[in-house]
Formats: sequence, structure tokens, C-alpha cells
Amino acid sequence: MSTRRSENQSGLLQGTLDLLILQTVALGPVHGHAIAQLIESRSREVLQVGHGSLYPGLQRLIKAGLIVAEDGTSENNRKARFYRLTARGHKKLFAETSRWHRFSEAIGRVLTPLTEESN
Repeated sequence: MSTRRSENQSGLLQGTLDLLILQTVALGPVHGHAIAQLIESRSREVLQVGHGSLYPGLQRLIKAGLIVAEDGTSENNRKARFYRLTARGHKKLFAETSRWHRFSEAIGRVLTPLTEESN
């Protein structure tokens, strides 16, 4: 596998993680550990987000101005950093969700088995 191909695959995975984080944060202010748990539960345990991927993703989104972080107290009465979507983040989420739906529908069409009649 070439370096360029690895970078493209990494970018796709990173972009997908960013989209999942944005969608989860759109539900309301949430702390990092809860983001990982929500993604896991909403995917019916298919997707698991490790902290080694989650926190760099959160930092990327903060740097891009798509989310902001505020300190607070978790449901366990511990200090936690809560993340929420910015107006720019809402716009990005809408655009990327639309793009993702078009992409996944196209993949679905390609993966649909051909029938005798469609040959």
C-alpha cells in the first residue's frame, strides 16, 4: 500500500470520526467519555471510539471552530470538560451529513447484486 493511499484512508476515517463527534455533540453539551459511550450505544456496539482517537478529534474540531469546550461537573460530580456545537459546527454537520448520505447511497447502489434482468 502506498503512502498516498494510507493518507486517504486515514483522512476518510478521521472525517468519519469527526462527523460522529459533531452529531453526538449536537444532542447537547456532553463530556468526552459520554461522547464515546453515546457513539458506541447508538451504533449498537458496532463502533468503539478509543480515547486515543476521540481527544485528538475533539481538539481538531475546537481548532476548526466547530465546537467549543467549557469546564463543568459530570453526573458523577467530577470535573469534566463539556463540548458543544458552534453555529459553524451546525452548518458543517448539515453539509457533511448530506454528503455522507449521498456517499453511502452510492456505495449501496454499487453493492446491490445485479439481477438477470439488469444485465
